[in-house]
Amino acid sequence: MVLERLSDARRNGHEVLAVVRGAAVNQDGASNGLTAPNGRAQQRVIRAALADARLTPADVDVVEAHGTGTTLGDPIEAHALIAAYGTGRDPERPLLLGTVKSNLGHTQAAAGVAGVIKTVLALRHGELPRTLHIDTPSTHVDWSDGTVSLLREHRAWPETGRPRRAGVSAFGVSGTNAHVLLEQAPVDDEPRTDAAPVVPAEVPWLVSARTTEALTDQTERLVSFTAAHPDTPALDTAYTLAVGRTAFEHRAVLLAGVGGGAPVEVARGRAGERSPAVLFSGQGSQRPGMGRELYARFPVFAEALDAVLARLDAESDRPLREVLFAEEGTPEAELLDTTGYTQPALFAVEVALFRLVESWGVTPEFVGGHSVGEIAAAHVAGVLSLEDACTLVAARARLMQELPAGGAMVAIEAAEEEVTRKLTAGVSVAAVNGPDAVVVAGDETEVLALAEEFAGQGRRTRRLSVSHAFHSPLMEPMLAAFREVAEGLTYAEPRIPVVSNVTGEIAGPDLLCSADYWVRHVRQTVRFADGVRALAGAGVNAFLELGPDGVLTGMAARVLDGGEDVVSVPVLREDRPEETALLTALARLHVTGVDIDWDAWFRGTGARRTELPTYAFQREHYWPEPAAASGAGAGQDPADAAFWAAVEREDLEALSATLDLDDTVLSDVLPALSSWRRGLNERSLVDGWRYRVSWRPLTAGAVKSPAADGPWLVLIPTVLDGDPWAEAVADALGADAVRVVCAPDDAALGGRLAEAADGTEYAGAVSLFAAAADGGADGALPSGAAWPDVLLD
Repeated sequence: MVLERLSDARRNGHEVLAVVRGAAVNQDGASNGLTAPNGRAQQRVIRAALADARLTPADVDVVEAHGTGTTLGDPIEAHALIAAYGTGRDPERPLLLGTVKSNLGHTQAAAGVAGVIKTVLALRHGELPRTLHIDTPSTHVDWSDGTVSLLREHRAWPETGRPRRAGVSAFGVSGTNAHVLLEQAPVDDEPRTDAAPVVPAEVPWLVSARTTEALTDQTERLVSFTAAHPDTPALDTAYTLAVGRTAFEHRAVLLAGVGGGAPVEVARGRAGERSPAVLFSGQGSQRPGMGRELYARFPVFAEALDAVLARLDAESDRPLREVLFAEEGTPEAELLDTTGYTQPALFAVEVALFRLVESWGVTPEFVGGHSVGEIAAAHVAGVLSLEDACTLVAARARLMQELPAGGAMVAIEAAEEEVTRKLTAGVSVAAVNGPDAVVVAGDETEVLALAEEFAGQGRRTRRLSVSHAFHSPLMEPMLAAFREVAEGLTYAEPRIPVVSNVTGEIAGPDLLCSADYWVRHVRQTVRFADGVRALAGAGVNAFLELGPDGVLTGMAARVLDGGEDVVSVPVLREDRPEETALLTALARLHVTGVDIDWDAWFRGTGARRTELPTYAFQREHYWPEPAAASGAGAGQDPADAAFWAAVEREDLEALSATLDLDDTVLSDVLPALSSWRRGLNERSLVDGWRYRVSWRPLTAGAVKSPAADGPWLVLIPTVLDGDPWAEAVADALGADAVRVVCAPDDAALGGRLAEAADGTEYAGAVSLFAAAADGGADGALPSGAAWPDVLLD
């Protein structure tokens, strides 16, 4: 049970099952002792609880009694209840009295809470279960005035025009008495306070368990329950699963449409320790309308995007929003593929995506990007303010756009070393995206000639659809003007470590804080593969790509091919609705162990908690199983077993047919035979529960010394000195056995033993002291001490 202040429970959205109106505890154990309760003390505790609740006895409908069922305790408690609750009560509405002990027995320390649980359930359902085994009320109680009535039949809770109320008593053996007054939970008829201008199209159902089997069962229970309760909103189901259930190690996520339909599982995995990194996509991943659906659905995304666009529009001759959200196939949408708009648009969407996932608790330990994506990484890491980052990306895009068109970029299936050996003056390695994934850029003729050479070797090549040859010598005419812009910005050390495209390593605190770095960043190779390896070396095992599509995700996975337990997830997919893709990404992160603030995801949706199936426990049977029979009947063949079974049940007809004997012949002997058989089985069963201690005598020479070279020490009581039996024992231990003859209680025994032990390592010691305790070796099991303390010392 969980107790919470009523106002807190309502504010936190927790379902209220019942209200504690008042409670009291007292102690009067000294009055009647431990063997009998005290009726007056019980009356006092009830009246104190009523006073604490500001209620009269007539305000209470039912009492869940302590009710142990004893002839002493029950009458005392009943008289106390009649005295406390019967005064001034309408006989037409008596106090109804019952006890859960008639159903469960006495649960000892849990007896009081068992009564509370039963009463809460009764309050919620408006039903009063009958108390068992009270067909005849106690004759030691005067029930005649009708103010208290036993719940001998199941019945509905009486309607009173006010909240249902009940008292619960619990009395301890030491004399402590407790009485709690519970009240029906208030009806929550308040309207949903969360503003929900946009209802989610889909919601995540988070399921988890401690084992894979339990996860499957839990998922099936949830799906079956929701199918059987279509009136339960999918939104409320999702919210309850997200904030009202423990997230265990084995996890799955289902996406459910709020308009109905069967949920679809989109992720399943085992959570572990995760070190996440965020990667920002580069040029080439753009698509018309990117971010438009998220803008309409998530206010955090819309607010962040508006802030970025407001600053970028100051650097543009056309509002970027018109290009960004243009319908595919329109002239405005075609502008998105021109560098002057591509790079600012990508920056705007990626920064807004970061602010969105950041609001849901996704906090990367590292950030990085591909080409222009690194500017977004630098901004969210704190290297550049939003204003300076917008200035830098706008200048970069504008200056590149102003360069003469021409040049080419080709992706080649080859290692960097192979390509580098064949470079000409007009060609550079623009990017190293993987072990065998290189992009070259530069003069069109030279680039295409290089690509043709590799294609002739059977390597895959692909020309990229770009307006300029980025990261090549053709970029050099813009570098001076770009440096001038970069020198006018303010830089700060990154708050989140950034992996550098230029070095392929985790950047030091000063690397990104200069105009020179960003000039080199335009011209030099994008060392993406090295950067991914550096992140993995730093412990990163979860990559989240922020961009319009999953471009870097696949490249990172190929770089880390075979990497143990690494997850790479794109936040958006070109071929999926943006909200679905986003939820799927969060689901994949969640099932692998990345922390998500799901409560924040549901904020503003108006979601409420609802009742759902509880945990699908994997029940196991722990009762001891009987061992295989070792006595009568063990190992019998089926015919023998059938015969003796007929004997045990005295089946005269079956035995007569089996033995081909007349019934009169068997009728006299069968009862005796059946009795003998049952007795044999019972003795065999009991023998299987017992053990018998037996003593086996050792013959001369049977005793083997653990230390072959050591003699045995034999302690012989004085009364057995020279006794043939004692001598035989000593002789059996070897001719070198050392004898010490002394009375067990002789004060000199310690000295004798010390003298015998001096310099001698014995194989063992045998004491015959106990043999004399009951008169010698022929007596019963000795009762004396075989090992006196001095010997042990």
